[in-house]
This record gives sequence, C-alpha cells and structure tokens, in this order.
Amino acid sequence: MATEPTTARTVLPGVPPFTVDDLLKFPDDGNRYELFNGSLLVSPAPTPLHQRVIFRLQRILDDAAPPGLEPLSTVNLRAGDKDYYIPDLVVVPETATEAASLMFTPEDILLAVEVVSPSTKIRDRAFKSEAYAAVGISAYWRIELDEGPTVYIYELDGDSYGTPTPVKAGSVATMAMPYPVTFDPGDLV
Repeated sequence: MATEPTTARTVLPGVPPFTVDDLLKFPDDGNRYELFNGSLLVSPAPTPLHQRVIFRLQRILDDAAPPGLEPLSTVNLRAGDKDYYIPDLVVVPETATEAASLMFTPEDILLAVEVVSPSTKIRDRAFKSEAYAAVGISAYWRIELDEGPTVYIYELDGDSYGTPTPVKAGSVATMAMPYPVTFDPGDLV
C-alpha cells in the first residue's frame, strides 16, 4: 500500500492584516517574515552568493565608518504597527545598537541596503524603496546581482527618493551618504 507524502505546514498565529505584535509570536521556522501594511511577505534564507555580497559590503562599510557609526546585517526594523522589514544591511549610530534590544526604528537607520534575489525582486525594487522613503530613511542602496553587480543609489528628496544613480561593476562608486565610501561593485562578488 502506497503512502501519501506529508508536507510540513506552519500555522501562524493571528489573522490578516497582521501586526508586528502578531509577527513576534510566529514560529522560528527558517523563513524571513516581513510586513507591508499588514500583508505578510515571506522569503527563504539568503543564498550563499547573497550572503557573500552582504558580508563584503559590510566589511567595506565598516572599514570606512567614522567613529560612532556601524554597519549591521539583517536587523529588525519596525516602521509602524503593521510595517516590519529586515533590510539586508543597515548603517546605524552605535548609540542605537546599545538602545535597541530587538528592533530598530526608522530614525536609527542612516542607510538601508537590499540585495535583490529572484524571490525579492518586486519588493526590493518597488515596495522597499517606497517604504524606506516614506519613513524617512535618507539613503537606500539596491544591489542587482544579475547586472554585474550594479549598485543603485537612492537619496531622499523630500518624502521620496529621486531617480537612483546606477554604478556598475568595473566603475568606482563614490558615496557621500551616510559617510564617504568608495568601492567597485564588482568587488562584492
């Protein structure tokens, strides 16, 4: 007699639209859960290439950081009651890391970075840039791996980001925000 394969299911507490308080009750099942206006966004763990890019950029940012600022990877960002994000990399004041126990606020974040993956393309290109601008994060970098890689640099202009400046592998990216840093995006891979 043949048996049917079983599938593991995760039962999530709460009902949509979810809140950050609901999210804190979710099981630790290996997924990355984020909220966008109460809608649940689920991502698998990052690939090794994705992790390599985050690690290398964090080292570059750490080497260039002035005293009092530090880059951190995969932090919790509470942007409201129904908005919760996990940026791939951020730059924050060291005083914010001492004060934050579980989550950072948008006021803590000087730079948010997302490395685009096949499963996160739409949210990193549209949702995240709009969301980060809406809460006043002054700089956002989007890294497109399938473009060599290319770093797209967004800077806050009022309550939205202006047109991003792309910097392709083989070129030198010179950024002023959140502090001066120079690197070739090709060095990230």
